[in-house]
Amino acid sequence: MENERLSDEGGKSAFHDQPIQQAVSQPLAGTPASANVLWHRSTITRAQREEQNGHRSAVLWFTGLPASGKSTLAYAVEARLYRRGCRSFVLDGDNMRHGLCADLGFSVRDRRENIRRVGEVAKLFMEAGMIVLAAFISPYRADRQRVRGMIKNGEFLEIYCNAPLEICEARDVKGIYKRARAGAIAEFTGISSPYEIPERPDLIMETGWRDLETCVNLVIGELERRGVIESSVQEGKGRPCW
Repeated sequence: MENERLSDEGGKSAFHDQPIQQAVSQPLAGTPASANVLWHRSTITRAQREEQNGHRSAVLWFTGLPASGKSTLAYAVEARLYRRGCRSFVLDGDNMRHGLCADLGFSVRDRRENIRRVGEVAKLFMEAGMIVLAAFISPYRADRQRVRGMIKNGEFLEIYCNAPLEICEARDVKGIYKRARAGAIAEFTGISSPYEIPERPDLIMETGWRDLETCVNLVIGELERRGVIESSVQEGKGRPCW
């Protein structure tokens, strides 16, 4: 019950009223529309969650043209992290549009809102001490930069999956490029809608020609270099990676 009060061992209410400055802290980012909405601070800190998980948290943001290999790489990295005992999760562009972002289309405004929502979700996962792998076309630099701005410096990795348009079209396992060329799909990135190449990404993955295993190794190596995960842990041992 919302108004129920539970007592701790000393008989004092575990949900006793606290002064506002103690009960809430500054929100992670963004300003709510209502002044009556306050950010409630967890009693478990992110550092404590990271210690329990055995690694630092971070957001890996995979961006690129449709069929450039973003999701394929993100899921492969997740599998590698899982084998090393790391807690991670993939936020996939198509999957998010089946639920949280199902009400959004592909106009500039809707794309911006799509990325804003995903950024907020990624930030929450990161506060839970997890390594977040977000795979989104996210065609506009300003939107990607906005998400980077939500997160502390060094904890957001923009990973550009660089594959030429002709290679992406040749892959086209879902047939979406063919439909876009035929005019059946409007506002399609790379065909009828622009993609703004990252100017200073943290990593460039040549997914047009480089094999998947090499790309995974490069991403894992970058996580090790940044101290997000420990480089000395062997896979398949079920041990923490940091």
